[in-house]
Amino acid sequence: MAQKVRLSLPTKERLSLLRSQATDLLWYGRLETTETRAKATARYAEKLITLAMDSYDDTVKVLKNELDSKGVKIKREVINDGAKKLAARRKIMSKLYDKQEQRKEKEPKATFDERIKDINHPLIEKIFNVYGPKYAKRAEELGQRGGYTRVLKIGKRRGDAADMAIVELV
Repeated sequence: MAQKVRLSLPTKERLSLLRSQATDLLWYGRLETTETRAKATARYAEKLITLAMDSYDDTVKVLKNELDSKGVKIKREVINDGAKKLAARRKIMSKLYDKQEQRKEKEPKATFDERIKDINHPLIEKIFNVYGPKYAKRAEELGQRGGYTRVLKIGKRRGDAADMAIVELV
């Protein structure tokens, strides 16, 4: 059995650190940190990716009654999360911080607003819409689950000589 890495921090602070680093890893795709933290973050993030991968395609079509601009009732088909995906979404949201989409350089406000109008939690949507299908396909092709992250050692940090590493998504 693998020994739990404590990172020389109390539980609350350690979990906050892992949550923060996993959020950045999943948002940006790579992260530079100490080797011990990189390994712990990779384990934490892999569990979240596996959770999303197992449930990303669980959706249900529902008919919803709405009023149009003239006050006439119309039925619209809406795609909702199924029970498995909803539970996974809630668990992932509890394990990560909420990251908001940033406006790109020289992007007009109208374009930005149009791009993000239906997205409440961009990181969670990215996990389910990008990473879930990507790693499910990878698992099907290779016949293995896991191995979604890689930790590359990059040497000692100047100042305190801590072993540094880059953790990135494969």
